[in-house]
Amino acid sequence: MTGQDWIEKDFYAALGVPKDADDAAIKKAYRRLARQHHPDQNPGDAAAEARFKEIGEAYAVLSDAEQRKQYDAIRAMAGGGARFAAGPGGGGAGGFEDIFGAMFGGGAPGAGAAGGGPRVRYSGGGAGFEDILGSMFGGAGAGGFGGGRRTGFTAPEKGADLAAETTLPFRTAVEGATVELTVEGRKVTTRIPAGVNDGQKLRIRGKGRPGTGGGDAGDLVITVHVEPHPVFTLAGQDLRVTVPVTFAEATLGAQIEVPTLTGDTVRLKIPAGTPSGRVLRAKGRGVPTPKGTGDLLVTVQVVVPQKLSRKARQALEAFAAESDHEDVRADLVARAARP
Repeated sequence: MTGQDWIEKDFYAALGVPKDADDAAIKKAYRRLARQHHPDQNPGDAAAEARFKEIGEAYAVLSDAEQRKQYDAIRAMAGGGARFAAGPGGGGAGGFEDIFGAMFGGGAPGAGAAGGGPRVRYSGGGAGFEDILGSMFGGAGAGGFGGGRRTGFTAPEKGADLAAETTLPFRTAVEGATVELTVEGRKVTTRIPAGVNDGQKLRIRGKGRPGTGGGDAGDLVITVHVEPHPVFTLAGQDLRVTVPVTFAEATLGAQIEVPTLTGDTVRLKIPAGTPSGRVLRAKGRGVPTPKGTGDLLVTVQVVVPQKLSRKARQALEAFAAESDHEDVRADLVARAARP
């Protein structure tokens, strides 16, 4: 930001506060406007992005007591925003030479040494406008105002996002939990919602690296790992379980008891003729969340006996002899032959 910017830009108007506003009012106005025009809230909106930068420029100056004092002095000297012109033919009344001539005892341009002091004239060559203002306020060159330090404006910039990982027991992942993580040497406490799945990433707003120039802090992205359960798996808000059934149960139909994560069981009907791999649903026996409770999805697995008694084998052979000898793989062969 240049010295000419300080003269031309009304930072009080940018924040919508009066010139006598205190620090608290300036900070409150900045936060409100920064939230309203932040690029994250207005993706692709160039006007909002420009307004956000304008707000940041204004706050960077007005929130610094020394810079605000110098800004007020320069604005008052310039009559609230007149543009200076250097050298012959510049500006007219109230121009660059009139103001500095008066400050150092000189007369108006063209008036000679009238007014009791030597005529002071500044040209466009050599030390520029910002060098002059910098020397007046103890600066160290162009763009430097106050205290011998350079105060070039840095636009508010959001802090970097940070990454972290946590591992939860299966039941904790289902029920949700509050966890404490150590991120770059600081403790971060956050809530893991119920029903988080293995490998899921959670974005925690404002828990990343601090911003600069008044910008927002970055986010913390947590990758959640879930320890496996010997029986259940997670699928969003649903729980999955594979239940073995006998050939007779699958063929003739049956009522079976299916375990749930809470420790009790639920009765489930296996329809006659249920094939292996079919998924049955137990409503409301999944993961309870604020958005509702999922279901228990039961995958039927028909178990083939490894050993048969003599009578069981005879019965099965009689069953096979009485079947209609349908070729259950005929469709597979036909589909495999297609181009």
